[in-house]
Amino acid sequence: MVVGTGIITLRIHDCRSLKGKRKVVKSVVQRIRNNFNASVAEVGANDIYQRAEIGIAMAGNDSQVINSKLDKVFNMVEDLGLAEVIDSEYEIITY
Repeated sequence: MVVGTGIITLRIHDCRSLKGKRKVVKSVVQRIRNNFNASVAEVGANDIYQRAEIGIAMAGNDSQVINSKLDKVFNMVEDLGLAEVIDSEYEIITY
């Protein structure tokens, strides 16, 4: 079994409230879930208006497939243009 986890840190420009942040985060989370069938949640920076941390997890049986999917997730989030990706990291664990 192979598990891939990742965190994407976003900077949300022109955001003045948690309501505005929530709109952007929900959009990003929903698109990742729909396109990649991954477990996704906001995992940090909950009270900061212009920053969001989104955690991603996927499981499979091939590390190359998981690596490829995580790369595609990171690229898709960057291509959405809803927020600036300021940091991203991921780890692949093989059991």
